Amino acid sequence: MPFYQLVCIAAHYTEYRHIKDLVTRAATHILDNGGVVRKLNSWGTQTLPQRMRRAKEYHSIGDYWTMQFDASPSTLRGLNSIMRHDPRVIRWTALKVGEKVDDILAVEQKTRERYE
Repeated sequence: MPFYQLVCIAAHYTEYRHIKDLVTRAATHILDNGGVVRKLNSWGTQTLPQRMRRAKEYHSIGDYWTMQFDASPSTLRGLNSIMRHDPRVIRWTALKVGEKVDDILAVEQKTRERYE
């Protein structure tokens, strides 16, 4: 299964229940379809670079988060559909990092001692 990284900007709410529900929904979709969630990371609440419109609302602050996962292409299409129809999502993108996790692991570099 290909390895992906999802970067998402969610609408900011005073309660973090909304962001927790969104992340849980995305992760559950991946797990239910045979995928593996490798890492979740919150970048926190940040001011957006420009005012963005989504679901007939304008947003100037957003909650940024990322998720790294293995999933089939059909699971990714389903995840994109979830993100497209969820009004809490302002922007998202799923980047293909590699075909397998082994492809992106850094190969140990040879070290040399420097003599002076």
